[in-house]
Amino acid sequence: EFIFSFLFCFLRFDDIKEGDVVRHDGKRSDGYLEHIFKHAAKELFGMDVKEITYKALKNKDFQEVTLEKDGETVLRFAAAYGFRNIQNMVLKLKKGKFLYHFVEVLACPGGCLNGKGQAQTEDGKPDRALLAQMEEVYAAIPVRLPETNLHVQKVYQDWLQGMDSEKVQETLHTTYSAGNQTTSSLDIKW
Repeated sequence: EFIFSFLFCFLRFDDIKEGDVVRHDGKRSDGYLEHIFKHAAKELFGMDVKEITYKALKNKDFQEVTLEKDGETVLRFAAAYGFRNIQNMVLKLKKGKFLYHFVEVLACPGGCLNGKGQAQTEDGKPDRALLAQMEEVYAAIPVRLPETNLHVQKVYQDWLQGMDSEKVQETLHTTYSAGNQTTSSLDIKW
């Protein structure tokens, strides 16, 4: 069973200077899958992963990343982008046929930079040239790992009472277990 912690810090933008703009590990502006994968590989299996390879499964917006050790798959992560893939993932979860340790879910097909809030052509389609340009600009921003962020370190020190404190376990970690299924009119039917 894997337990991952997530911490979202809200920073005042007036504290950030132009040279302070950084990005997380990964080639695109999506979530933290690459960082969490590399961190889990190192912490759980002592493996230092430099590059990860995505394997497209049913389509380019549902991809898998695995880590093998001694011929056995020890980590299996997935990236599910777009509502079609999210729906398929939920169905597989309900059937118990979704064997991932971590899943990154983004509503926009193609990831965040391809979202509806981004620039589009006059006919409402994604502007591929602009998307490529935005990805290039994003890739040029320096990487700073979340654990080296001074604001995150301060939250751990001042509010969470250290990295391995009981408060960290209570606040940031979770576990999942099978529960009783109940039928309710509020249940979502996919």
